[in-house]
Amino acid sequence: MNSLGFLFCVCVFHRILHMGNTLNTLTKTRNVLLFVGDDAGFETQVYGNDVCRTPGLNALARRGIVFQNAFTSVSSCSPSRSAILSGLPMHQNGMYGLHNTVHNFNSFDGLKSLPQILQKSGVRTGIVGKKHVGPESVYPFDYAVTEEQVSINQAGRNITFMKERVNEFLKNTTDNQPFFLYVAFHDPHRCGSTNPEYGPFCEKFGNGQPGMGVIPDWIPNQYSPNKVIVPYFIPDTPAAREDIAAQYTTIGRMDQGIQLIMKELEDAGHLNDTLVIFTSDNGISFPSGRTNLYTSGMAEPFIVSSPEGKEKWGKINDELVSLLDIVPTILDWFSIKYPSYKLEGQEVKLTGMSILSLVNGEQKQDVVAENSQGGSQTTYEVENTTRWNRSAVYASHSLHEVTMYYPMRSVRTSSYHLIHNLNFKMPFPIDQDFFVSPTFQDILNRTREKLPLDWYKTLEQYYYREEWELYDVQTDPEELLNLAADPEYSGIFNELKTMLKVWQNLTADPWICAPDGVLEFQGIYKNNPQCLPLENMLPALSDPFQISAAKDVMYNEPSPTGSKVSSKLSIIIVESNGILATYVFCSTLILCLVFLLTYKKPKRPSLPTREHKQYLKGRQNIFFH
Repeated sequence: MNSLGFLFCVCVFHRILHMGNTLNTLTKTRNVLLFVGDDAGFETQVYGNDVCRTPGLNALARRGIVFQNAFTSVSSCSPSRSAILSGLPMHQNGMYGLHNTVHNFNSFDGLKSLPQILQKSGVRTGIVGKKHVGPESVYPFDYAVTEEQVSINQAGRNITFMKERVNEFLKNTTDNQPFFLYVAFHDPHRCGSTNPEYGPFCEKFGNGQPGMGVIPDWIPNQYSPNKVIVPYFIPDTPAAREDIAAQYTTIGRMDQGIQLIMKELEDAGHLNDTLVIFTSDNGISFPSGRTNLYTSGMAEPFIVSSPEGKEKWGKINDELVSLLDIVPTILDWFSIKYPSYKLEGQEVKLTGMSILSLVNGEQKQDVVAENSQGGSQTTYEVENTTRWNRSAVYASHSLHEVTMYYPMRSVRTSSYHLIHNLNFKMPFPIDQDFFVSPTFQDILNRTREKLPLDWYKTLEQYYYREEWELYDVQTDPEELLNLAADPEYSGIFNELKTMLKVWQNLTADPWICAPDGVLEFQGIYKNNPQCLPLENMLPALSDPFQISAAKDVMYNEPSPTGSKVSSKLSIIIVESNGILATYVFCSTLILCLVFLLTYKKPKRPSLPTREHKQYLKGRQNIFFH
């Protein structure tokens, strides 16, 4: 047997074995259920709050892995939801601010979103709850009941209505069709500016009191303001405590909704073939929360339950995770490759990563962490995933409401957090929901009357910020001491600035040169785009940033879709895997034997030495083309 024939046979038989594994994957239904809370934070028993009772999330955590360091890529509702559903940061997908009413922001028409990609691959898609993104052509769902069909409170707070819609979706999904169901709660979002009759958090909506309506499946939990846990970034005042107590009630409504929908999933027979993810869109609607890129505005709850990672259920993971990881993770779960395309003339590359290796992997470390759940101690095992190669997570924020222009960019490692406030000469803007809240009104009144705020900042400090903020999050987790101007941290500061610029460049950030430069990328700069200084009395660009040069920097993080991405098999399965595999095996064996019997080694071209080298060079050129 000649060596080429032997190599051919080895490759064929390896392909047969791979095909058998792929067939098993194809015949096994895989589904995804994605829960997203609205301004939801860490006020849950899963994350150590033993006052706010969340049995639904407790149960999900026991069936999954709890991530301790997950972060949004933008701290605003529509921009974050567009990033969750596209895998691209808001500045790359075009959703710069809120989608609804006068704000009117939309993603680019050419964006390829997750529901689009899944639909083209035969996955049935559904959304129940708050959508808050557009246009429809970019974010289409096969089944949709959102604020576009009914009121937002019905779609996202009435958990009985939501349960029934989920039941409808599941009943109309065939047994062998994979599905992606996106359940987006409107709790615990504030509603003081839209429906003040229901309370600051709509905590009275559906509670059975006169004029409030009834949500049959909801048992409201009431909390004493004296017993709530006040986070470090919220003033510890009676007004804020009452606000938090109302927030807890709506977190409980969301949690009971999760229980109802998980029961629907189980009754439909999909509990053990569905990847379940729970997270939130941005920080809670309190000072330093939503619309901020501080840790209090970026950090998100993140729980993932995989039926294929049972050995990791009930454990916690402290790796850096981004909500930009959701798209590559779901594509990885379905073994679907992210498409290659251009958006607004720029090549699109996901900067998120599939986290399935963290959820389904086998590496672990025998370290125990205790987390309080309803007064009792539950033990989790901390994961040690040495193959996870993420050095940082990134964020970009430009607007919330259309009047709230305050662009910020951020890079965060396990030790440091750098924030770039591009519009730092202006006061930080306040949104309508937060402005009318009891917490912020109390801050305003106390400031006017020169009374103690019982807060970690003054109102002036909150409004006016330095252009650059650098924090050591290991020693200063509350981000109180800005180290950006400290000479001892100049090396770290410059390194993080470079990392941030590279990410902005990789994701085609139009704000990459702001605030002291202008991005020129057309005309004579078409093939050499650059940041050029504006001479606008701000600290000048020390080195005009070469956009083209930065594009050559290697982005040293793993492939976003992981190892499960594979090309589709154009095979029609007629009867069963066994019959098909036997047929393919026998057919391939016959082809292999025919090849060995008929193969004749080709003669090497009889060319002079110099010409032969030129011939080989030509072959190499063809290969690399």
